[in-house]
Amino acid sequence: MKQMALDIGLASVPLLSNFVPVGNEAALEHLQLWTGNPTRSPVPTFLWGVSGCGKTHLLRATREALHEQGGRVGWMDAGTLDPGEFDDRWDAVLLDDCHLYTATQQAAAFNWFVNAQNPAHGPSRWVLAAATCPPADLRLREDLRTRLGWGHVFHLQALGEAERRAVLRRAADERGVFLGDEVMDFMLSRFSRDLSSLMQLLEQLDAYALRTQRAITIPLIKSMLENEST
Repeated sequence: MKQMALDIGLASVPLLSNFVPVGNEAALEHLQLWTGNPTRSPVPTFLWGVSGCGKTHLLRATREALHEQGGRVGWMDAGTLDPGEFDDRWDAVLLDDCHLYTATQQAAAFNWFVNAQNPAHGPSRWVLAAATCPPADLRLREDLRTRLGWGHVFHLQALGEAERRAVLRRAADERGVFLGDEVMDFMLSRFSRDLSSLMQLLEQLDAYALRTQRAITIPLIKSMLENEST
């Protein structure tokens, strides 16, 4: 059955505080300590794991945390067609989807990494990168691949079916929302199954149910999709 991406309404901003860390507590704690420490370590950090395990959420949440502090960030992912040159005003470099980088993106990522770690002016800058495999298995140019893997490396674990249901159920309970088994089955079979998307869906369902004064049922979900996607 084809899954639907969540593209209705305004998606929640990814934050470190709204990341569900089940199985990934060490990685989250590392990022929280780094963003909360004014004397930050420049040692690079690399996150890897299967699609949907939370890599992009954590990178975007880190970017958001730095922006809230007035920091500037260099960002590159597989969709960045023109990466540009390293900017000396950046406080950190964030590299997402490294496993998908083209030759041009790899060259830019290498340039950013080298300039971040050995800048012409100021202290060394942090590099946070992510991919679907560990650095040793990346099919990238060797000088970039080895640099990405020399610092802190965290393997992010994707939630299993039972864990995903338990987290979703707990989040619903905290909101005072009842999710029947048939509703949860529908959510997990028809929408993107990564936890960030499911939590956004729950938030939107809760708001829609309150506005319409209805319980969360499959007809309510279908009604929300019809009314809020137009």
